[in-house]
Formats: sequence, structure tokens, C-alpha cells
Amino acid sequence: MDETDHGKQVREAFPELDRIADDDLRERVVETWVLGLERGGWREIADIPYAWNIHEVTNVEHVRGVTKIALESARVQRDFHDADPDIDVVVAACLLHDVGKCYEYVDHVDGELLAGTDRERYASGVIPHSLSGYALAHEVGAPLAVQRAIPHFLGEVPERTLEAELVKSANAASSNAITQAAMGISLNEWVEQYSQTMD
Repeated sequence: MDETDHGKQVREAFPELDRIADDDLRERVVETWVLGLERGGWREIADIPYAWNIHEVTNVEHVRGVTKIALESARVQRDFHDADPDIDVVVAACLLHDVGKCYEYVDHVDGELLAGTDRERYASGVIPHSLSGYALAHEVGAPLAVQRAIPHFLGEVPERTLEAELVKSANAASSNAITQAAMGISLNEWVEQYSQTMD
């Protein structure tokens, strides 16, 4: 599948891209996803699962949920606390926080969903998706403020920004809802039982 097809998929999958005012940043988000999809060998963005063992929810659904939660939280921060989160950074980082699953989850889906995955070079579960997502965003030249908000779960970035904390908390809220609905457990329980990063 060529870049045009993947780019169209990304734009259709994430209508929240329209919330990014900066045209260049919006295109870098799309470019990051296209790069991840191509290298991971995915035919369709909608085939990436939320988690390696939760396929009832797609990664797209989760990413959109995280973005919606973060935007609502940012509104509350502005209206009630006079904070001023950068909405472009929040939306871009939310949309990119799980782009690394393009690499991490190729071994956890039916091979028919993939075409030309380069497991030796890119696609594997060896590097957690929050770090490979950061690397993808860095490679396409996303702003540092966006890059540093992508490592969201493992505490990889020592100095957190307001925008990074919004991504992290929105991700936890969405993930807790998904693990509870799909498996009847909290996110912490899921991490303890199933996370590849806990070995």
C-alpha cells in the first residue's frame, strides 16, 4: 500500500486532526502514522488492536478516546484553573501516543492483516510502543513539546509538561475503561498480569 492510501486512512481515522491549528504539525502527525504503518507492514490502520490481548477495541478507538478526554481536561484546566495548555501539542501528542503499536503489535494479529512487515529492522515488541512512537515522531521532525509527551506510561521522561501530563492521565482514563469493559480488570491489574514491560 502506498503512502497516499495510508495518509487517507489516517486522516479518515482521526477527525481530531482538525483540532490542530498548525498545518505543518497536522501533516507531521499524519506523516508519523504513515511511516509507522508502512514499516510495520499494516494494510489498514483500523486493524491495530488496543492491546496485544484485547482485540475487541481498536487502537484508533483508544487514541480517539484519549484525545477527547485530554481535550475535555484541557478545557477544565482553562476554565477552572486558569491554566493554558497548548491545544496543538495536546492533540498531536494524544494522536501519536500509541503510534508505536504499529511496530509492537505485528506479532499479535493474523498475518493476513500485514503486508511486508520488516520485523528484523522495525517491527517487534522488544521496544515499548511509547518509545518507538517517540522515535517515529522525532524522525519526522515533530516539535520537541510533542515528542516529550509521547512516552506516556513508563515514566521515561523525567521532566513532565502540562501537556504531557494531560496525555498520560487521559491515556490512563481510557485504558482503565477499556480493560474494565473487555476483561473486568483495572489498568494496573492488566499491567501486572500482561504487560511486556514488567518482565
